[in-house]
Amino acid sequence: MSRKDALLLRMLIFVPICLVLNRLDIDPLIVFITAGLAIIPLAAWIANFTEAIATRIGPTFGGLLNATFGNATEMIVSIVALRAGLLEVVKASLMGSMMANLLLGLGLALFLGGLHIPKQPFQLNAENLGTVARVNASLLNLVVVFLLAPTAIEITSISLHLETTNDFSYIASALMLICYILMLLFSMKTHSYLYGLDEDPEPESYGSEARGLYKLKLHIGLLLGTTIVLLFVSEVLVSSLEEAIATTGLTELFTGVILIPMFGAAVEIITCGICGTKNKVELASSVAIGSSLQIAMFVTPILVFAGLIIDQPMNLDFDNFTVLGLGIAVLMTNSVKTDRRANWLEGILLLITYAMLASAFFLHPSLAGVH
Repeated sequence: MSRKDALLLRMLIFVPICLVLNRLDIDPLIVFITAGLAIIPLAAWIANFTEAIATRIGPTFGGLLNATFGNATEMIVSIVALRAGLLEVVKASLMGSMMANLLLGLGLALFLGGLHIPKQPFQLNAENLGTVARVNASLLNLVVVFLLAPTAIEITSISLHLETTNDFSYIASALMLICYILMLLFSMKTHSYLYGLDEDPEPESYGSEARGLYKLKLHIGLLLGTTIVLLFVSEVLVSSLEEAIATTGLTELFTGVILIPMFGAAVEIITCGICGTKNKVELASSVAIGSSLQIAMFVTPILVFAGLIIDQPMNLDFDNFTVLGLGIAVLMTNSVKTDRRANWLEGILLLITYAMLASAFFLHPSLAGVH
């Protein structure tokens, strides 16, 4: 058993701790923190079992499974929060997860990878990497356009009804889902030769070490069981969230954009860091950007339609400052080189950008009752 698996196994102790503390008269901030820590190993094991199942059902269905459930943790936590009526926190956490992946995860990989001098000459297909990078950059730009559209409608309209924004959100969400499906078709079928990452001899996903250890049925059972436990932990996290915000005086904006993604996106960030230490920056880029695109183009539209079903209408009218923050993250991500020639300074630039945005969200008063 590797060190990271041993650490994740120890962290599972936070699962019963948070469930017990939730029943007692304990400071809600402590409950919130323990629930957040409990989510980290659960998210890792969900990724673990999903990857293990994917390796057994073939590359096509396996890739589809990973593409669908790769961000299951963010989706589950968001649906629980959506049911509780915490719409602004849900929106903020979605944007925060994307920013954390792009700036914190990729920045960490670039920094750690840039500290190592490559032992072998650069042998990757530069043309293929360039094509994939252009596709990812275009998709990230498209995400920003979709999220800016509701703000543009609001600014340029004299009178705007909420129903109009909701209707646009349903249409835009459907278009994003279509685009996501086409992206899967492009990467898994028509242009799969461009994506050579699945041939990596030392994959860094948490599921790589579980291959062959269990049978398919057991993997599926473990995945379902872990997901059910995650539902209970998410309920604890969300139930303590509002009281924790009131206790600390932090805004919903900062809590959603910065704090919650530290738990939900921890697996991707750790994976990017591991890739960086092994100088596999192109793999870290795939994890960071792929996860962000999945949140934007799959998880977010699903939540919009889920809100319609559970009578908690959610739209794509995100906080203007949050959209600006994501735009900055996309701009910085598209400005760095995500191949093995990446250097530590580019990683530092991404990390400093994230620190700057975190400070700005901490000081931003928009959702704290100050106008």
